[in-house]
Amino acid sequence: MSTELSPALREQIENTIRGFTIDAIQRAGIGHLGAAMGLARPAFQLWDRHLRFDPQDPDWPLRDRFVLSGGHASMLLYSLLHLYGYDLPIGEIENFRQLGSKTPGHPEYGETPGVEGTTGPLGQGLGNAVGMALAGRVTRARFAEGDRGPGHHFVYAVAGDGDLMEGVSYEASSLAGHLGLGNLIVLYDDNKVTIDGPTDLTFSENVRGRFDAQTWHVQEIDGEDVAALDRALEAARAETERPSLVITRTTIGYGSPNWAGKSKAHGGPFKDGEDQRTKENLGIPLEPEFHVGPEVRAYLADRVEVKGRERQAADQALGAWRAANPERAGAWDAARGRTLPGDLVDRLVDGLEGEAAATRVHSGTVIQRLAAAAPIWLGGSADLAGSNNTTVEGADSLGPAAEGDPFAGTNLHFGVREHAMGAITNGIALDGTFLPFCATFLVFSDYMRPSVRLAALMQCPSIFVFTHDSIFVGEDGPTHQPVEHVDALRAIPGLTVFRPADGIEVALAWAWTATQARGPVALALSRQKVPGLKREAGFSPRDVWKGAYCVHEPEGGPDVVVLGSGSEVALACEAASALAADGIRARVVSVPSLELLDQQDEAYVEGLVPRDVPCVAVEAGRGESFRRLVGRDGLIHGMTGFGKSAPYSSLAEHFGFTPGKLADAIRRHLRS
Repeated sequence: MSTELSPALREQIENTIRGFTIDAIQRAGIGHLGAAMGLARPAFQLWDRHLRFDPQDPDWPLRDRFVLSGGHASMLLYSLLHLYGYDLPIGEIENFRQLGSKTPGHPEYGETPGVEGTTGPLGQGLGNAVGMALAGRVTRARFAEGDRGPGHHFVYAVAGDGDLMEGVSYEASSLAGHLGLGNLIVLYDDNKVTIDGPTDLTFSENVRGRFDAQTWHVQEIDGEDVAALDRALEAARAETERPSLVITRTTIGYGSPNWAGKSKAHGGPFKDGEDQRTKENLGIPLEPEFHVGPEVRAYLADRVEVKGRERQAADQALGAWRAANPERAGAWDAARGRTLPGDLVDRLVDGLEGEAAATRVHSGTVIQRLAAAAPIWLGGSADLAGSNNTTVEGADSLGPAAEGDPFAGTNLHFGVREHAMGAITNGIALDGTFLPFCATFLVFSDYMRPSVRLAALMQCPSIFVFTHDSIFVGEDGPTHQPVEHVDALRAIPGLTVFRPADGIEVALAWAWTATQARGPVALALSRQKVPGLKREAGFSPRDVWKGAYCVHEPEGGPDVVVLGSGSEVALACEAASALAADGIRARVVSVPSLELLDQQDEAYVEGLVPRDVPCVAVEAGRGESFRRLVGRDGLIHGMTGFGKSAPYSSLAEHFGFTPGKLADAIRRHLRS
């Protein structure tokens, strides 16, 4: 028989969460008390009576998702994970914020079981939740049969004032409302306090009016009223056409006699004995630390058993769906398992050898082939699909304008929302069903850099397609001409960057992304047409996966090694021909990915770029990423300032990216 949840036991469980929060932060000497203490009641009720999960299998695909967008309140999540039996023992709670613990200051995906995404920068978690909800709806549309099958879970997020102030949350919630994500439910922690003071210092907008305008379903409750929360969540789940916002009024630092409701409760630890006064006020034992009463343990153990039975019932229903829909089940399994044809590389490179086209055009061709090869792709562009070449031909668009099911399509129109686009793409990737891609001009990667960085931090398989990759954007001028952007992306640890030189390299970049990547990938693609490269005998397409390989080898060995990426590889080959007329033997090395080159052994790198041979790198950007290859004495023939508005051929002449001017620069370097 299950233990009854009396008002007294409920309060004891909620105060256990608050006690964990106080003890962990007092022990660490740093942390954020306020939101975790204020949210203890609504968060416990959500987990206990509404959230579907299995602590023994945190990745169970039918689970509901819980995203704590305000990641600074991490002790709230860690307390719930521990109490509900996830692999987060009390020792990890005691080591909060310590080196090597599973309880870092902000939740980190991949480090702590049950953490659905890394939520540090405010607003990102809300964007991730939108992506997760979208992935769930597309899963239902593609694979489920009516009410049976995967994709019927809900995504719950908790967001605070800081999340809603950040612009990424506006972008994400706008798109969520437009798409009608009825499986997304957000609790807005309305505690009216930020770090600097009450929210009326900076935040006086009508939140309800804002979300009403974005076509959300909005309710308001007192966060201490459990019955009201239950009714609100039931109504939110019943609203299938709109995402739901539950404005939940809470008190930051709940229970503290002198800090509750004040800005100093945002952070911690308590000072001057306020921790003891708060425990006494709440009835929490002063000793031992991290106290959990036997009644609390017994009740939660019963609840875990109940949730286990709920999982068994859900899995049985899924089994019936599998038996009735073997093709759909097989497709879903293939998507979750990243199953791709064994001849994928051959399919992707077919017919691209020697073909002259912009690499963004080649990428568009490859995307069509990938979409035909497996139903695991989902993506689109920030209102630039025609320029980014990301539209899957013959596939429907997602959204209310679609005929039939609005979530049955493949092409996602993000609108002019680059920052949310990145966060939503990460959310789709974290769902685990689809390989998502998103696209914009490379110069606008600045608008989405926080999301790209978090993708790298989480090592989730997001794909970022950036076209118009150099000053050769041309007439749009320096505001649209990336200069430092490829280097800036290469500086992000864990992000693999490809700047392919022609169709073969584009195909192999996508093939590596689909079959080899264990984290995010960025592709930098040209606006202008580039020639198909003529390669050395013995070239194998998979040589591209080494990150660099020889394109042109002079007889007798090199006097100089010229490294290039993207559109500058063909330029380097032409310059090598000009140098040959002077008796200068130039080896040309294409470097589609410095990150993959870094993974090769020293012998391979030394064979391509010998230390005793002068080295030059050419890139129509800053190019400083090549410094580790060319050395202090090597030449980087790149940009030292911003571009100008002019046809790209004029820019090439003006900035020295013609065969003759590059050859002259190499001659001067060899004489110096």
